[in-house]
Amino acid sequence: MLVQFRHTRVLKNGHSLMLCVNSLFKCRSAVQYSVLAGMEGGKENIEGIDISYIRKGSGPHPVLCLPGALGSAWTDFKPQLEKLDDKEFTLIAWDPPGYGHSRPPNRDFSGKFLHRDADFALKLMKALKVPKFSMLGWSDGGITAMILASKYPMHIKKCAVWGANAYITDEEIKLYRKMRDIDTWSEKMKAPLIELYGLEYFKTTWENWVDAFDKIYKLDSADICKREVKLVQCPLLVLHGDKDPMVSNEHPKYILSEVHNCRTYNFPFGKHNIHLRYPEEFNKVVSEFLLTYVPGGSYRRIQGEPS
Repeated sequence: MLVQFRHTRVLKNGHSLMLCVNSLFKCRSAVQYSVLAGMEGGKENIEGIDISYIRKGSGPHPVLCLPGALGSAWTDFKPQLEKLDDKEFTLIAWDPPGYGHSRPPNRDFSGKFLHRDADFALKLMKALKVPKFSMLGWSDGGITAMILASKYPMHIKKCAVWGANAYITDEEIKLYRKMRDIDTWSEKMKAPLIELYGLEYFKTTWENWVDAFDKIYKLDSADICKREVKLVQCPLLVLHGDKDPMVSNEHPKYILSEVHNCRTYNFPFGKHNIHLRYPEEFNKVVSEFLLTYVPGGSYRRIQGEPS
């Protein structure tokens, strides 16, 4: 029997709701693909969709960066693209179909849309002639990364995820529903996404995201990818902000219980966007994992220092 650790978060007022919105979208950068030297932006046509990506570095270890909901390569991975060692890593950060500059078409939330993202991501890497790689996945991107690792184990070296969940708790779906109306958000929180998408597309796509997870909660017994998590074979690092209002503290414990070759790293004061809020510590931890952690070795749990 699997033991799940329940962690309850109660939203008492609008201030608490804004903390959740801040945690999800604060620190995301404006879209400025051309500002940094050494970055290559491009597109590959995958099944009729022009998939946008940024490539940085020439290191021997290729790493695919997978953004979160409504995210893009630059908005979600600027500190990693700028600061991870480009002599050790070749970073490829993509815009999933319907997000960022991988439009048209509009984002499709029908069926197993995160599984579909996993298939597109692998096809992109093959088109870029990178048949085996590691992954950094945030939020929905972390879910996609675990699905990809489970479906195509021969193509994956290592995987690090954060803000990712294999299922939806009762508290989480209540939160998502409260966040559905962007009119309750501050202008500051909406601004980067309006800049990227325009108001109407941002509003519609966010509402569709909430509705898609609501459908998973109601029709799929809240199961996003529990079966797939059990099948992950590569070394997996699960990072987590202990004050994440979007993803319960029970999720890293669940994933740790299901994946044999897994370890965790906690940011005691971190929220949902630990890689943007604590980029120096985050980059150091994932670099160590990608470069030194030996597949097949016993996992260990490690605890971050307060920041």
